[in-house]
Amino acid sequence: MKPDSFTFIDLFAGIGGFHIAMQNLGGKCVFASEIDEHASFVYENNFGIKPKGDITKIDEKDVPNHNVLCAGFPCQSFSKAGNREGINDPRGTLFFDIVRIAKHHQPEYLLLENVRNLASHDNGNTWKVIKYNLEKIGYNIPDLPIIFSPHYIGIPQHIERVFILCKRKDLGEIQAFVFHKNKLPKSDIYSILDKDLDITDIEKYQLKDQELSLVEIWNEFFKISRSELPGFPIWTEYFKDDIDYEEVNVLPEWKKNFVHKNIKLYQSNKKLYDAWLEKAQNHPLFYGAKAKFEWQAGKNPEGDIWNTIMQFRPSGLRVKKPTYFPALVAITQTSIVGKLGRRITPREASRLQSFPDDYKLHPDNRKAYKQLGNAVNAKLAELFAAHLFGRMKIVNDIIFG
Repeated sequence: MKPDSFTFIDLFAGIGGFHIAMQNLGGKCVFASEIDEHASFVYENNFGIKPKGDITKIDEKDVPNHNVLCAGFPCQSFSKAGNREGINDPRGTLFFDIVRIAKHHQPEYLLLENVRNLASHDNGNTWKVIKYNLEKIGYNIPDLPIIFSPHYIGIPQHIERVFILCKRKDLGEIQAFVFHKNKLPKSDIYSILDKDLDITDIEKYQLKDQELSLVEIWNEFFKISRSELPGFPIWTEYFKDDIDYEEVNVLPEWKKNFVHKNIKLYQSNKKLYDAWLEKAQNHPLFYGAKAKFEWQAGKNPEGDIWNTIMQFRPSGLRVKKPTYFPALVAITQTSIVGKLGRRITPREASRLQSFPDDYKLHPDNRKAYKQLGNAVNAKLAELFAAHLFGRMKIVNDIIFG
């Protein structure tokens, strides 16, 4: 394979994170497959290649020869958010479509990506099945997958993902990937933000008045609880005296533990919490998930929660330090920059995934957020492809800037 001229295929292509990475390294895409029509539309709009549909219905003989196989294979069955059936789940068997194509074509390299949980799923058995099958068809593969996050190289997003590097056995061993996490560069959340959004865009992403006042209610809770801000989820349904302990005692142990911690917190400053809760319960949005709170911004906080990054999630208003953004999720629980009082835009989200600014996102913002949440980070894909190909100058340039 020539170092700056090679062919690749893009399986489970999404909107093309692997494509951007391989193109940056001099690769030419000869085949792409993506079952989601909206992602396929975006892929074709950017790269001029219309992905084929369902890979399970495509004969491996109809896939062109290629040097590199890329695949961010579906993560539902491997993710903590999924049903955790893993390799035994029918969706998990999509991995075997990668195997049958690689077995037939024997490309020099495979670069695969998946969720963090893949590394430990089913006590490591899922990884053993994957490793065994890839070795069986002729590939060297590290004993363990690489677990890596964009914030390790200064991109302000924390999301650990699994990368699986495979090299055909006749080409030799894969050089060990060595990275020292104790020397991480600082991430700057403001580096990806638009400095000159026009007034129309600002209004589009700005929190609505009721959302702003809801955050302020939780800011008041923060001020009451600051000295002993809990690391457990706040469930205000237990901020009361008439607790039905019979109902509590039949809960799972982990949930029962959180309930008792909420009761103890409430009792520690009952007068102030009662006054706060009376005001909060008059707010039109203070119900369900919005009556819950998750502090994940560390101990001894200063200022207020407007200095943090927030998300409205099913588990409550989640608050994190303003050092890097949490994972882009495949649903629109979009990060809120507290100081700006607004959500990040799709373009800003695309920068967190290392997509170039001339990349054409889906015109429907909801779909764009979802697609970016599902995407592989293009810079990380480029990093591990360069390492796999032995192009160490590029690896060093990416890691050390």
